[in-house]
Amino acid sequence: MNDKKAPERKKPVGTCETCEFYDYDEEWDEYICSISLDEDEMIDFLGRNTNRCPYYRFYDEYKSVQKQN
Repeated sequence: MNDKKAPERKKPVGTCETCEFYDYDEEWDEYICSISLDEDEMIDFLGRNTNRCPYYRFYDEYKSVQKQN
């Protein structure tokens, strides 16, 4: 008998959390995708896996700070 449990896997962080367009909306009190899409683009976007989002851009706050100097 082997009572060892399988190691718990951490849930991978989705790409939305590191995206430039992932912003906090105070009115809705939640994070939203702030990219502007028309109706057809939104339907196409919602049917996809966010791990392969065609609008994804990595947000690097250090890079934006460097531009300010």
